[in-house]
Amino acid sequence: MTVWDDLVGQDRVQEQLAAAARDADALVTAISTGVPVPPGSKMTHAWLFTGPPGSGRSTAARAFAAALQCTSPDRALGGIPGCGFCDGCHTSLVGTHADVDVIRTDQLSIGVKETRELVRRAQLSPAIGRWQVIVLEDADRLTEGAGNVLLKAVEEPAPRTVWLLCAPSLEDVLPTIRSRCRHLTLRTPPVDAVADVLIRRDGIDPERAASAARATQGHIGRARRLATDERARARRAAVLRLPLRIDDVGGCLKAAQELIDTATEEAKQVSDEVDGKETEDMKAALGAVAGGRMPRGTAGVMKDLEDRQKRRKTRSQRDSLDLALTDLTGFYRDVLALQLGSRIAIANLDAEDSLDRIARSSTPERTLRRIEAVIACRQALDRNVSPLLAVEAMTMALRAG
Repeated sequence: MTVWDDLVGQDRVQEQLAAAARDADALVTAISTGVPVPPGSKMTHAWLFTGPPGSGRSTAARAFAAALQCTSPDRALGGIPGCGFCDGCHTSLVGTHADVDVIRTDQLSIGVKETRELVRRAQLSPAIGRWQVIVLEDADRLTEGAGNVLLKAVEEPAPRTVWLLCAPSLEDVLPTIRSRCRHLTLRTPPVDAVADVLIRRDGIDPERAASAARATQGHIGRARRLATDERARARRAAVLRLPLRIDDVGGCLKAAQELIDTATEEAKQVSDEVDGKETEDMKAALGAVAGGRMPRGTAGVMKDLEDRQKRRKTRSQRDSLDLALTDLTGFYRDVLALQLGSRIAIANLDAEDSLDRIARSSTPERTLRRIEAVIACRQALDRNVSPLLAVEAMTMALRAG
């Protein structure tokens, strides 16, 4: 299995990256010997991967990183880089290669301090591989100051350093950074292709795989979770029942509170175990004595850890809410398709009765206003509006249509 096999429905992007990986060897030779760079080389020092959620941006970046470090002997015979079996490919994909750094954040943003450390590492020469590769999975979460720090490194990179940035769209990255990157756009994978991956690689029942792929509209990660996690299916079913529970003001407020409570509980489950281990490890590192008493001068360090954990929990809650709002948008999209007699495939076939009921009792105009209300809620959450207030406003708007 090659490193490219995880790129579902991205044939054009795969071809471009494979061609660049082939040209990378010649570029390394040119850098090492001081000869001119071969004309027409498809390899460059900075790449920007964009595409909708679930399209596989970070998967493409990691696959490219592995191909750049591929040590397969077949490459000398003209084979495609990225065999998937050699030490370079394997360690790059599992995250243990000395020259491949994959940066992702569980915080709301990436700040200046973290970015400066990243830039410092990028100036180092490769230890064992051909390239020093930095994969920044959440480039859209860079603060403005952090983006300006990164700009200098992308503008004047070390000779054998490659930056692979991932973001939902070009607009999510500073214009000065994106103008210095080669841009690759990934598309949403076809539903059938996602279902096939779930069946072949995860051993999921074909009917469940097809249902999960259809419900998530080609989002590979969400489809895998929906197919394998009973709690995820229960949460989604509860979200799809929401449009039937907002007949009065009391129902709107109750539905909003339950949505927030569910997101909060999910965030708590995700963070509690990690937070506990982090706290204990930090105390041990700082020399906590018997009884849990901390040495003097360590209160600030513990406070910083608590602040980071709080920000991580906030992001987890927002991610959970955003997932629920995405499911809700898909529900009303199906309602609109029924009302307009569209031939597009219905995503939420398991909620067909609810879809029919809402479609018959409403109009396309009201459905569009409801979709706009969900979008407005997501935008309010991005602006740090209180989650409960934002969701309550949304449920009231959904009731009014």
